[in-house]
Amino acid sequence: MWEKPESLAMEDLGPVRSSKAHRLTHYKPGYYHPPRRPIFVPGLNWLGLILVGPKAKWGAPVLTAMRWWSSRGLHAEKKRKLEAGLLLNCVAAWGQGVIHVFDRGFAGSPWLRLCFALQQHLVVRWPHGQYLIDEHGQARKAWQIARGKRPWDRRRIWNAHLNRHLDTAVLAFPVRHPDFAVPLFLVVSRQGKGRRPWYLLTTEQVQTPEQAWKIVFPYTRRWEIEATWRFSKSELGFECPRLRDWENCRKLLLMVTLAYAFLLTLMQEKARPLRMWLLRHFCHRTGKKARQASLPLYRLRLALSRLWSAHPPHFELLALRRLT
Repeated sequence: MWEKPESLAMEDLGPVRSSKAHRLTHYKPGYYHPPRRPIFVPGLNWLGLILVGPKAKWGAPVLTAMRWWSSRGLHAEKKRKLEAGLLLNCVAAWGQGVIHVFDRGFAGSPWLRLCFALQQHLVVRWPHGQYLIDEHGQARKAWQIARGKRPWDRRRIWNAHLNRHLDTAVLAFPVRHPDFAVPLFLVVSRQGKGRRPWYLLTTEQVQTPEQAWKIVFPYTRRWEIEATWRFSKSELGFECPRLRDWENCRKLLLMVTLAYAFLLTLMQEKARPLRMWLLRHFCHRTGKKARQASLPLYRLRLALSRLWSAHPPHFELLALRRLT
């Protein structure tokens, strides 16, 4: 969501659920209970697609699509229609060569129906309280299906969100959705006492512990995707353009999207010598956190800014050389 609670003059602003307001209503001990209903503010909806490998060694994320839309105004669009069009473009470009990873916001019959119709591989984090049909044909909640079952395997895997290793256990069950006859598997990832397990619904065959880990690892890459979104919102200013007209705002966002995609290309392994040279000469850091960062996007943006401030590029001359 792209929240603009202080503005009403921008074109095509529509109601969006405010995550910032939701965080402010978190209950504090000793204070009254905050309101439970969702809070909506003026804003725009934001939909993006990033392509990553199942493990970090497969390379840096690649930006593939970015969309902004509203449910009001002259440029109003339907959410499902926009999401379906983006998925159809993915099918046309990649076919069945990728696994689509979705968070809990996509856990529902409309989205599953579309993926099943296009015969796509998918992994969806399923809400623990939603119903599935277990192997005995009974409708049970996801947490009830996994309750009391012993794990298949245990490993220590890296949690990028907590920045530490966690003892993780996995197990899986054959299930299906109440509205479809498509065979599915529910992979459960338990990450220690006090942490809610992940319930991952997938179309992939999961008969062995190794197959279960192949479902868990792609979902763990979600935290790196979240980090790239945070960078685009905070560092590149995607959430705060100061423009009123829809077309002008869209053009500005598209230009920043190109800059964002360019920075992600510098994270690839073949660009490592150039990246290290930029960081060493224009944004040198000796701290442990800076050395261990797998995606130093903030430092790289600052290094490029300092490089171009010291040696401004002559874009007119570069254009002439390309034409000749």
